[in-house]
Order: sequence, then C-alpha cells, then structure tokens
Amino acid sequence: MLTALYPGSPARADVRPLAGAHAHTGAPSAATFDTAPARAALERLLPRHAGQFTLVPDPAAGADTFTVSGTAGAVTVRGSTGATLLTGVGWYLQHVAGADIGWPGDSIGMLPARLPAVPAPVTRSAQVPHRYALNDTDDGYSGPYRTFEEHQRQIDLLALHGINEVFVQVGAEYPYYRALQRFGYSAEELRQWIPGPGHQSWWLLQNLSGFGGPVTERLMRERAELGGRIAEQLRGLGMTPVLPGYFGTVPAGFAARNAGAATVAQGDWAGFDRPDWLDPASPVFAKLAAAYYAEQRTVFGDSSMYRMSPLHEGGRTGSVDVGAAAGAIQGALHAAHPGALWAVLGWQDDPTAELLAGVDTSKLLILDGLSDRYNRLDRETRWGGAPYAMGTIYNFGGHTTIGANTSVWLERFGPWRAKNNSALAGIAYLPEATGTNPAAFDLFTDLAWDAGPIDQRTWFAGFAARRYGRPDAEAAAAWEEMRKGPYSTSSGLWSESQDSLFSARPSLSAVGAAYWSPKSMRYPAGSVRRALDHLLRVDPALRRSSAYRFDLVDTARQALANHSRVLLPKIKAAYEAKDLARFRTLTAEWQDGMRLLDQVTGSDPNLLLGTWLSRARSHGADRAEQDRYEYDARSLLSVWGRRSTSEGGFLHDYANREWSGLISELYARRWTAYFATLDEALVGGAAPREIDWHAFEEEWAGRTTRHPDRPGGDPYRLATAVAAALPAAATG
Repeated sequence: MLTALYPGSPARADVRPLAGAHAHTGAPSAATFDTAPARAALERLLPRHAGQFTLVPDPAAGADTFTVSGTAGAVTVRGSTGATLLTGVGWYLQHVAGADIGWPGDSIGMLPARLPAVPAPVTRSAQVPHRYALNDTDDGYSGPYRTFEEHQRQIDLLALHGINEVFVQVGAEYPYYRALQRFGYSAEELRQWIPGPGHQSWWLLQNLSGFGGPVTERLMRERAELGGRIAEQLRGLGMTPVLPGYFGTVPAGFAARNAGAATVAQGDWAGFDRPDWLDPASPVFAKLAAAYYAEQRTVFGDSSMYRMSPLHEGGRTGSVDVGAAAGAIQGALHAAHPGALWAVLGWQDDPTAELLAGVDTSKLLILDGLSDRYNRLDRETRWGGAPYAMGTIYNFGGHTTIGANTSVWLERFGPWRAKNNSALAGIAYLPEATGTNPAAFDLFTDLAWDAGPIDQRTWFAGFAARRYGRPDAEAAAAWEEMRKGPYSTSSGLWSESQDSLFSARPSLSAVGAAYWSPKSMRYPAGSVRRALDHLLRVDPALRRSSAYRFDLVDTARQALANHSRVLLPKIKAAYEAKDLARFRTLTAEWQDGMRLLDQVTGSDPNLLLGTWLSRARSHGADRAEQDRYEYDARSLLSVWGRRSTSEGGFLHDYANREWSGLISELYARRWTAYFATLDEALVGGAAPREIDWHAFEEEWAGRTTRHPDRPGGDPYRLATAVAAALPAAATG
C-alpha cells in the first residue's frame, strides 16, 4: 500500500517507487517480451478456451502485427506485443469462431468445446500507429469509484480490440498534492482544493476545483496506488499508459506565495471559478513541473505519452505569449521525459495556431474530437500538418442512448488517410463514457486494422451473426434496422443521438434532457421499434448470452425512450385544450411507461443506479465520508454542481442516463410532481404553481437511499411487455 511507500513528511526525498515503476517508458523494447500478462488476460477473457491458444512473441514481425494460424483446438497467435497477441485473438473470435466479446455483453458461452481451425494463416498489421482510447471525462462518467478488476477488464477489452494507448487518470491528484506542498500550500488547503473523484476529470482540465470534496489523504493514496497498478498493467501488455502532464494549474494565491511567479485568472467555467494558470514562461513553472513529474514518476513510473489541454473551453491567455507558453510546457515535459509525445485534444478552437507554432509538432498528437461531427473539415490545413488521430465522441455524459455516426467514419477514414499530404496518424476512441454501444466500439476500432474499405451493411450483418454466437435471420434483421437507423446518423451538427424526454426536467415543451444534446430525433424511431420485435423472435437457443440480454434490454429501453417524444406532444395538446380526462389518461400512460422503463433496465447489470452508488460509498472510511462520496456520485448525474452550474451553466441532467433506480427515484418523481401541478391548474382554472427544480434535484443528490446492485426480473418477459405497450412500427 502507498501508506508504506509514503511515511512521514510529504517532502521526503527517500520515497521508494512502486516495483518496476522506472522499468518502462510505455511499450517494452523490441528485443523480446513476456507473454505472461497476455496469457493472464486471455484466461480472464476466455476461461474455458484459453488453453487452446498458443501465444508466441514475435517482435521481429514489425510494429503492431499479428499472425493467426492453427488446427481445431490448437490455435497459434504470433504478435509483436502482448496487446497485439490479444488483438489477434480478437480477430480470430470475430472472423473464425464467430463470437463476440463486447463492451458490454459477450457470446463466448456459445463457443464449441473445441475451437475451429483457421483455414489458412492470416497476418494483419495496424493501419495507423496510434490507437488511443479514453476521453478526459471517462473516469468521471464511466465510474470514478471502480475497482482494479473493473479497470483490468477495460484494459483487456481495449487490447482485444487493437488499442495501444490508454489514458490513465485515476490517482492523478496525488502528484499535485505532493508537489504543491513544496510551494507554500498546506496539506489541508490542498485537500479542500482537490475535488471528489467524480469531478476530478474537470479539475484536470482546469475547469473547476473543490466540488465533491474534501478528499482524504487515505483516498488519494489508494487512488494513486490503483492508478499505478493500471499503468503497470498496460505496460505489461506493451500498451502505453498515457499520463496527465503538467501545464500550469495552480490553486489561488500561488504568485503571492512564490516569488517570480506570474498567474492568469481563468475566470468562469459553467458557474465554477476555474483554477489559476501559472505562466509556463515564468521560472517557477519549470521548478513546479519538475516536482510534479518527479512525484508522478514515483507512483506511476515513466511513459512516452502525456495528455495536456491548456486553455480548455474558454481559458484566458491574459498577457501570456501562447506560443512561448506551449514551448515551455513541452520543454518541461521533455526535461522530465525526453522525447515524450504530447497528446492534445482537438476540441472547439483548440489547439490554436499560436500553440502549435510554439512546439515541435513531430512530438505532438492531436486527438480530434470533432472528426465525425462537422462537415468540410481539412485537418491538415487547420493544424498545419501536425499529426492527428481521427476521433469520435458518440456519447456525452454517459447517456444510454443508442447510435453513432458510423457511416461518417467509414466515409472519412480511408480517404483522409489516403490524401497526398495526410497527417492522419491514428484513431481516438473518445466517448465521454464507455460501456455503451458495443457495436460502435467494435466498428470504430476495426477501422485501424482493416486494410480495405469496410462496407457498413456487410459489417453489421457479420456483427449480428457473431454477437449471439451464430447466424440468425431475426438477429440479422434487427441489426439491419439498427444500422439503417441509429447507426447511420449524419454529420453536420451532432455526433450523438438524442436522449430521452423521460429523463428531461419536466416541461410540456421539453425537447431534450441535456441542454447540450440534440433537440429532436436523429433517425426514424420505427427502426428501433422494429428491431425490438426482431430481437424478441431470435432463436431461443441464442438467448442465453449476456450479449443478447443486454441488446434486448437496451433496445427495449431505447424504444420506450423514443416513444416519450411521441407521447409528450399529445399530453401538451390535451393540457392546452383543457381536456382533463384525456390529460389524465395520457399522463397515466406516461407514468406507466416510466415504471416499465425502470423495471426493464433493472433486469440488466449494466443499468443499475445501485452499483454506481455502492461503489462510491465503498471508498469512505466512515459514515460522513461515505455520504460525501455518494453526494459526489449522485450530483454528477443530476445537478452536476452548485446552483450556478446547474442553472447558469446548463449542466443539470448533462449526465442523464436511463438506469433503474435513477428513473424511479428522480425522473419519475419529477414528472409526477409536475403533472400534479398541471392537473391542479386544470381543475382550479389557475396557472400551475412553480417548482424549484434545482432544489428538488439537490435534495435527491443529498439522499443516501439504497438501491439494488444486482439485476432482477426476466429481461425477455420485460422486453416483451415493452413491445406490447408500444404501437407497432410501420415497415419500410
């Protein structure tokens, strides 16, 4: 434990690193590598069949290359890294065995006892060197209180799907906490400044501080140890742990405590006061950066790639020369880690031409978060030829909505890469939360390994066959509907599908739950409704897999969510017509739909509020700390922050999601209260009384009620009930 590693004063110079922390700088050397970590991952992924695979290290094969061969029951995978060996296993499952290990859900229970032979040896190499995963927000929205085993599962899945660079955020607060105590701050001040784990993603982006805290030193040490284990797990597979770099975030009053320091107040972000920015060109910056990287190395070891986005979402430059500042940031990085790559997010106007002019762009990678969102993009012109990775953010805030602009990926990746002056050097898998949309995850990561253009229709047909373990006409028809509908949304304005009105703050004019999300349907709703009917007719022999159960529940959930956009206008019309009987009939239908929605989501382990809350509470040492971390977790899903953030910053319900428990305890209660005011108004002939929704939601965020963290109910029966409750969709 880190308690043993960090005895006494935080300024001790004799702190010992975690074992192996200095041994790696990202991927292992090309000379050889130990296949044991890949073998261990394989046994976790395929416990009944791992023994039928022989994993052979083959660094000489060239970067990112695997070969799959073998007879029935004896499959050999040769690969250039441990992760590439797992990617070869993933290719075999997809193209030979016809099975899927998705995120979430798998069909490995349908594999035969003896795995099928490979018809002829197959060699594949990655088409791009950088295959990056995880948004800066992933730790917050996917689960800031996850266990090592949950992070390990994530790493296994990323390796299986060909990813080689993974952002590691857990424990990133600890180097700040340690280093800043040498620059005039007490431990107590820093514990107040550092947010709770649920909100640390945005603190690292220099957007806020303090909220959801204070954090304890014990928690920070535990998180740092967890982050170190995650980084070491990645290194063991030959993957690069991408660590947060230092670009100048400091607490208030830094200049007054450190002679020669110059800071720039960063103003407001969504109702929060942003932390100050230490001018990287000032002499104190180099000292603080060196202290930060030294503390980081002690726990996380070294890497060859670091993640930084100065001036994110409206940061202020003041009188700072941005080019000189960028050069100083890169200089401090290279002083600690010579030649390390700086990964910067391509988002809004960043990175600016001024920033790019100040750095060595050969040591920079832009993670383009807008590749599939807008049209008429020319990344080479926009970024002056700096290397970039084509990215996708098809999920904001952890929304459970189905869909992605997959046709845009297929239309752009090949041509962008084939341009004469192309700077495309990778893919960047950047949904704000992972663990949703398994088809999107599979397809996007396939881009980097398929040498030829991918036909969308053919790909989805193959996905349908392996997703449940073997071809099935009804499964194929279901996924063809999904392909044509939510997975064929277009670029131009959005990269995610619409969210649900059931999860919206109540209003007869509601058009979306999150302020920053689409305001209308982005595909014909009938496609999901028809897909549900097809899934219900899948061969009973294929219904045992977790993949089928998740897809069935998720499709039923989405069909109900889409129906909310049909039902609410009818309720509005009845209210405006003062038709009390019809208003009551329709609102009863709405409330029945929400009860059914809560029940159907409660039948799948991936859609439970109770899991989210119990994880948060498990990190508290006493009742007060448990309550504080539960508030951190609950507030992120509801009010997000304080009133100024929720209302002025429009962040309430930004992270809405249709989870059992969240639906019943927050969303349904909101709508019930709202409909009651409208009913009273119709009966009394008066204007409806006002409800302070922020106060309503803040009260919920402060609760400590318990919810199931295990699924209940029969998914098939509940999905059938959803289909029965919804009108059948027209064909075509």
